[in-house]
Amino acid sequence: MRDDSMDSDNPDNKVDIAALPFSQACENNKQPILEILQTELQGFNNVLEVGSGTGQHSVYFAPNLPEVQWQTSDVTGNHRHIIAWHNAYPAPNLYLPLAFDLSTDSVPVSSHLDSGHLNSGYVDKPYDVIFTANTLHIISWALVERLFTLASNVLPVDGKLIIYGPFNEDGKYTSEGNQRFDAMLKASNPDSGIRDKEDVVSLANAHHLQLSKTYAMPANNQLLVFQKR
Repeated sequence: MRDDSMDSDNPDNKVDIAALPFSQACENNKQPILEILQTELQGFNNVLEVGSGTGQHSVYFAPNLPEVQWQTSDVTGNHRHIIAWHNAYPAPNLYLPLAFDLSTDSVPVSSHLDSGHLNSGYVDKPYDVIFTANTLHIISWALVERLFTLASNVLPVDGKLIIYGPFNEDGKYTSEGNQRFDAMLKASNPDSGIRDKEDVVSLANAHHLQLSKTYAMPANNQLLVFQKR
């Protein structure tokens, strides 16, 4: 994934963090999310991260989840950010981003899965977990619906869809901060906004995905774990 030779302009091969695309939210939530993934991903092998963003989550999660193959994906415009982090922090179980636009694409298949260690009937459904963070409130509801449709089609029975982000409860904001954030989102794009948890669960049920765990997270976020039944 990268050339590990020494950089002649940087003989110590040190990474300039300031030069990398950076999300403070990812920095703040990566450890709490990891602690849950270390439990929820036991016994699972292949994770597709939808909307990898800057790539910060992937380079932190992959080396701390050595039994899992972590496949990043995003629209192509974000690939350079993800690749920059992967070049700075490579891991043997971390894979460069696949092109994935929810509005047009089917779930992409990683080349590392299209190989002899999988039987031919499983190659087109290689992921047993789909993970996405801070995406549902950015994309339109139509794309949220498409995400659940694709996840249901791709995941095997007992596979997991794990979603991190803010959610409303009983049609109400869980904090004043979330209310302000929602207003900011909708001012930028009326199709975005914090989703009602009940609507998301109902959508999941319609696609044979059952909410198995809800974790309260810092900064009034939640991590929802759905399992295919």
